[in-house]
Amino acid sequence: VHRIAARIDDHYELVAGALSSTPERSRQSGAELGLASDRIYDDFRSMAIREAKIKNGIEAVSIVTPNHMHYPAAKEFLRRGIHVICDKPLTSNLADAKKLLKIAEESDALFVLTHNYTGYPMVRQARAMVASGELGEIRVVQAEYPQDWLAEPIEQTGQKQAAW
Repeated sequence: VHRIAARIDDHYELVAGALSSTPERSRQSGAELGLASDRIYDDFRSMAIREAKIKNGIEAVSIVTPNHMHYPAAKEFLRRGIHVICDKPLTSNLADAKKLLKIAEESDALFVLTHNYTGYPMVRQARAMVASGELGEIRVVQAEYPQDWLAEPIEQTGQKQAAW
């Protein structure tokens, strides 16, 4: 989903990645996406270290990991001067958020926090309708995003997406 969203504006090219929590799955996913084998990494730390050193290393990294991994991954890339685009939430706790703020302020790289639902076509259409005045003066907005796949406790079955 995040790769599709990044392609909407066509400003990014996927050239490297640490694509899973296991080296085997990362390598398999990278190969399926057509990445060069030397740009598929076992973990985000080794990716940050190498990409910062190579001539045509990445300009920015997109962090779309489970929430508890946002801070350690962002820290690695920011400390190496690589721009970070991080999916919400910023971190999983306030202490890490404060530490990340300090690291970002000390880095030459940008830190950008995304709210990915803004890229959905219906949200973009609603924005355009409000901006054009088509809906008149907006006084109240009520929105819902039901996720019926979470109605059952599937995290108890080992489903990774629900577990975090």
